[in-house]
Amino acid sequence: MMASGDEDLRAPTPPRGEGKSAMAPLTAKRVWMERIERSKSLTELVTCILRRSIVEGELELGEALSESKIAGRLEVSRTPVREAFARLEIEGLVYSEPQKSTRVFTLGPKDLDDICDVRCCLEKKALALAMARRRQALSRVLNGPVREMGVANRDGERRAYLRLDTQFHQQIFDHADNVFLNDAYQTVASKIAALRNRLGAHPDHLRKGYDEHVRLVDLITTGRDDAALDLLDAHIARQEGSFWGLDDGLAGRPAG
Repeated sequence: MMASGDEDLRAPTPPRGEGKSAMAPLTAKRVWMERIERSKSLTELVTCILRRSIVEGELELGEALSESKIAGRLEVSRTPVREAFARLEIEGLVYSEPQKSTRVFTLGPKDLDDICDVRCCLEKKALALAMARRRQALSRVLNGPVREMGVANRDGERRAYLRLDTQFHQQIFDHADNVFLNDAYQTVASKIAALRNRLGAHPDHLRKGYDEHVRLVDLITTGRDDAALDLLDAHIARQEGSFWGLDDGLAGRPAG
């Protein structure tokens, strides 16, 4: 379990034979830097834990998050939790209500349409670039997740399958060789993964998605670029693609 962050940060006693005046400034600076690094590390750790809990569905959409309860459960002070909330709000995974609480993000029907539109624009461009610049490498690297997805789908390992699904689509951006395109995708990637993980109760969606991944790799490998782009568009579109089975009621913003 994580430390509470309340460790004794007093400067150590200088070694014998060395003057206090010579050691004190350096020691104070070192302790100050250690305090910053420890705080930074705790914030990053808490952020990762909360992000994973949201993405994997352990925290419900619209669920209120208690700063004090999370701090107690993780055995940290409230400061890294508060800082984690701020980071996750930038990522769009939580939102703050004035004078109320911080909640896990929610999406209404129009929000779902909009995020699918953005994803289609970004990912189709990424695939076009990846096929033009690194087709062989892309084909090779996508085959791995597809094989593992087949095994996970056969064995009913829903969570493993969905993680591989996320990896598959990230590889398209990684092979586009455009850091700005990838950065733009990262602004919605966690939200997309969170929504994807809430489709796991739909076996038909997983079967349909797996078949489309297999076909997409084949089209990329054989150089049928237009067909690959059309299939990707259908795969991730709002009505026929990634979010076709999502209950819009689940994504509604809670009252109050």
